[in-house]
Amino acid sequence: MANQPRSSYPTEEPHDHNRRLYNPYQDLKVPTQTLYNLPTSPEFLFQEESIVQRRSWGENLTYYTGICYLGGAIAGAGKGFIEGVKSSEAGDSMKLRVNRILNASGHSGRTLGNRAGVLGLLYAGTESGMVMLRDTDDIVNSIVAGLGTGALYKAASGPRSAAVAGAIGGVAVGLAVTGKQMLKRYVPI
Repeated sequence: MANQPRSSYPTEEPHDHNRRLYNPYQDLKVPTQTLYNLPTSPEFLFQEESIVQRRSWGENLTYYTGICYLGGAIAGAGKGFIEGVKSSEAGDSMKLRVNRILNASGHSGRTLGNRAGVLGLLYAGTESGMVMLRDTDDIVNSIVAGLGTGALYKAASGPRSAAVAGAIGGVAVGLAVTGKQMLKRYVPI
Protein backbone atom coordinates (compact mmCIF):
# COMPACT_ATOMS: atom_id res chain seq x y z
CA MET A 1 0.00 0.00 0.00
CA ALA A 2 2.89 2.38 0.72
CA ASN A 3 4.49 2.05 -2.73
CA GLN A 4 1.22 2.58 -4.67
CA PRO A 5 0.91 6.09 -6.16
CA ARG A 6 -1.82 8.07 -4.51
CA SER A 7 -4.38 9.68 -6.73
CA SER A 8 -5.06 13.39 -6.40
CA TYR A 9 -8.78 12.64 -6.62
CA PRO A 10 -10.63 12.10 -3.34
CA THR A 11 -12.23 8.71 -2.86
CA GLU A 12 -15.99 8.45 -2.66
CA GLU A 13 -15.93 6.86 0.77
CA PRO A 14 -13.24 8.22 3.12
CA HIS A 15 -13.27 5.08 5.33
CA ASP A 16 -12.45 2.74 2.40
CA HIS A 17 -8.61 2.72 2.18
CA ASN A 18 -8.41 -0.15 -0.32
CA ARG A 19 -10.00 1.83 -3.17
CA ARG A 20 -8.83 4.79 -5.18
CA LEU A 21 -10.18 6.53 -8.27
CA TYR A 22 -8.54 5.82 -11.60
CA ASN A 23 -6.19 8.55 -12.82
CA PRO A 24 -5.48 8.05 -16.56
CA TYR A 25 -2.37 10.26 -16.38
CA GLN A 26 -0.59 8.52 -13.52
CA ASP A 27 1.73 6.44 -15.73
CA LEU A 28 2.76 9.34 -17.95
CA LYS A 29 6.03 11.00 -17.10
CA VAL A 30 4.72 14.52 -17.71
CA PRO A 31 3.01 16.88 -15.31
CA THR A 32 -0.72 16.85 -15.95
CA GLN A 33 -0.94 20.63 -15.63
CA THR A 34 1.11 21.17 -18.81
CA LEU A 35 -0.30 18.23 -20.75
CA TYR A 36 -2.86 20.41 -22.52
CA ASN A 37 -0.76 23.53 -23.01
CA LEU A 38 -2.00 24.35 -26.52
CA PRO A 39 -0.50 26.98 -28.85
CA THR A 40 -2.28 30.31 -29.13
CA SER A 41 -1.49 30.90 -32.81
CA PRO A 42 -2.45 28.73 -35.76
CA GLU A 43 -0.02 26.05 -36.86
CA PHE A 44 0.55 25.54 -40.58
CA LEU A 45 1.94 22.60 -42.49
CA PHE A 46 3.47 24.75 -45.22
CA GLN A 47 5.13 28.16 -44.85
CA GLU A 48 3.07 29.63 -47.71
CA GLU A 49 -0.12 29.07 -45.74
CA SER A 50 1.09 31.27 -42.90
CA ILE A 51 1.60 34.23 -45.22
CA VAL A 52 -2.01 34.30 -46.43
CA GLN A 53 -4.10 36.52 -44.16
CA ARG A 54 -7.46 35.65 -45.68
CA ARG A 55 -9.60 32.56 -46.27
CA SER A 56 -9.65 31.15 -49.79
CA TRP A 57 -12.74 31.72 -51.93
CA GLY A 58 -13.98 28.18 -51.25
CA GLU A 59 -13.52 28.54 -47.50
CA ASN A 60 -15.18 31.95 -47.65
CA LEU A 61 -18.12 30.52 -49.62
CA THR A 62 -18.58 27.65 -47.21
CA TYR A 63 -18.23 29.87 -44.13
CA TYR A 64 -20.73 32.57 -45.13
CA THR A 65 -23.26 30.14 -46.57
CA GLY A 66 -23.13 27.91 -43.50
CA ILE A 67 -23.26 30.74 -40.97
CA CYS A 68 -26.15 32.45 -42.75
CA TYR A 69 -28.10 29.21 -43.17
CA LEU A 70 -27.62 28.29 -39.52
CA GLY A 71 -28.58 31.77 -38.30
CA GLY A 72 -31.62 31.87 -40.57
CA ALA A 73 -32.73 28.40 -39.51
CA ILE A 74 -32.46 29.28 -35.82
CA ALA A 75 -34.32 32.57 -36.29
CA GLY A 76 -36.96 30.85 -38.42
CA ALA A 77 -37.41 28.09 -35.85
CA GLY A 78 -37.97 30.74 -33.18
CA LYS A 79 -40.51 32.50 -35.38
CA GLY A 80 -42.23 29.18 -36.11
CA PHE A 81 -42.30 28.34 -32.41
CA ILE A 82 -44.18 31.55 -31.68
CA GLU A 83 -46.56 30.90 -34.58
CA GLY A 84 -47.15 27.33 -33.37
CA VAL A 85 -47.92 28.49 -29.84
CA LYS A 86 -50.32 31.15 -31.12
CA SER A 87 -52.12 28.70 -33.42
CA SER A 88 -52.90 26.20 -30.68
CA GLU A 89 -56.55 26.06 -29.69
CA ALA A 90 -58.19 25.57 -26.31
CA GLY A 91 -59.35 22.00 -26.90
CA ASP A 92 -56.07 20.69 -28.34
CA SER A 93 -54.27 17.84 -26.64
CA MET A 94 -50.63 18.23 -25.65
CA LYS A 95 -49.58 15.94 -28.50
CA LEU A 96 -51.42 18.11 -31.05
CA ARG A 97 -49.91 21.33 -29.61
CA VAL A 98 -46.39 19.91 -29.78
CA ASN A 99 -47.05 18.74 -33.34
CA ARG A 100 -48.21 22.22 -34.39
CA ILE A 101 -45.15 23.83 -32.79
CA LEU A 102 -42.74 21.36 -34.42
CA ASN A 103 -44.36 21.69 -37.84
CA ALA A 104 -44.37 25.50 -37.72
CA SER A 105 -40.79 25.63 -36.42
CA GLY A 106 -39.54 23.24 -39.08
CA HIS A 107 -41.30 25.02 -41.91
CA SER A 108 -40.25 28.53 -40.89
CA GLY A 109 -36.71 27.38 -40.05
CA ARG A 110 -36.22 25.77 -43.46
CA THR A 111 -37.68 28.73 -45.32
CA LEU A 112 -35.70 31.44 -43.54
CA GLY A 113 -32.55 29.29 -43.43
CA ASN A 114 -32.63 28.75 -47.20
CA ARG A 115 -33.16 32.44 -47.89
CA ALA A 116 -30.34 33.47 -45.58
CA GLY A 117 -28.09 30.76 -47.02
CA VAL A 118 -28.63 32.11 -50.54
CA LEU A 119 -27.77 35.61 -49.30
CA GLY A 120 -24.57 34.26 -47.73
CA LEU A 121 -23.69 32.42 -50.93
CA LEU A 122 -24.24 35.53 -53.07
CA TYR A 123 -22.29 37.71 -50.65
CA ALA A 124 -19.30 35.35 -50.44
CA GLY A 125 -19.15 34.91 -54.21
CA THR A 126 -19.39 38.64 -54.86
CA GLU A 127 -16.81 39.50 -52.21
CA SER A 128 -14.36 36.86 -53.48
CA GLY A 129 -14.88 38.16 -57.03
CA MET A 130 -14.14 41.70 -55.89
CA VAL A 131 -10.96 40.61 -54.11
CA MET A 132 -9.83 38.82 -57.28
CA LEU A 133 -10.67 41.79 -59.55
CA ARG A 134 -9.15 44.51 -57.36
CA ASP A 135 -6.29 42.38 -56.01
CA THR A 136 -6.75 43.95 -52.60
CA ASP A 137 -8.78 43.16 -49.52
CA ASP A 138 -10.41 46.18 -47.90
CA ILE A 139 -13.74 47.60 -46.77
CA VAL A 140 -14.72 48.61 -50.31
CA ASN A 141 -14.94 44.95 -51.35
CA SER A 142 -17.32 44.20 -48.50
CA ILE A 143 -19.59 47.16 -49.21
CA VAL A 144 -19.70 46.46 -52.95
CA ALA A 145 -20.43 42.81 -52.17
CA GLY A 146 -23.35 43.92 -49.97
CA LEU A 147 -24.67 46.16 -52.75
CA GLY A 148 -24.31 43.39 -55.30
CA THR A 149 -25.90 40.78 -53.04
CA GLY A 150 -29.00 42.87 -52.41
CA ALA A 151 -29.32 43.75 -56.09
CA LEU A 152 -28.86 40.15 -57.26
CA TYR A 153 -31.26 38.79 -54.67
CA LYS A 154 -34.09 41.09 -55.77
CA ALA A 155 -33.18 41.30 -59.47
CA ALA A 156 -36.21 39.26 -60.52
CA SER A 157 -38.55 41.77 -58.86
CA GLY A 158 -37.49 44.60 -61.16
CA PRO A 159 -34.83 47.30 -61.29
CA ARG A 160 -36.37 49.47 -58.59
CA SER A 161 -36.59 46.61 -56.08
CA ALA A 162 -33.05 45.56 -56.99
CA ALA A 163 -31.74 49.09 -56.42
CA VAL A 164 -33.48 49.40 -53.04
CA ALA A 165 -32.29 45.96 -51.93
CA GLY A 166 -28.77 46.78 -53.12
CA ALA A 167 -28.76 50.00 -51.11
CA ILE A 168 -30.04 48.16 -48.04
CA GLY A 169 -27.38 45.47 -48.49
CA GLY A 170 -24.59 48.03 -48.87
CA VAL A 171 -25.69 50.00 -45.80
CA ALA A 172 -26.10 46.82 -43.74
CA VAL A 173 -22.62 45.56 -44.63
CA GLY A 174 -21.14 49.02 -44.09
CA LEU A 175 -22.66 49.18 -40.61
CA ALA A 176 -21.50 45.64 -39.83
CA VAL A 177 -17.92 46.33 -40.94
CA THR A 178 -17.85 49.63 -39.04
CA GLY A 179 -19.20 47.91 -35.93
CA LYS A 180 -16.55 45.21 -36.25
CA GLN A 181 -13.79 47.84 -36.52
CA MET A 182 -15.14 49.70 -33.48
CA LEU A 183 -15.36 46.46 -31.54
CA LYS A 184 -11.73 45.64 -32.38
CA ARG A 185 -10.64 49.11 -31.32
CA TYR A 186 -12.49 49.38 -28.01
CA VAL A 187 -12.79 45.79 -26.78
CA PRO A 188 -9.43 44.13 -26.14
CA ILE A 189 -9.44 40.43 -26.87
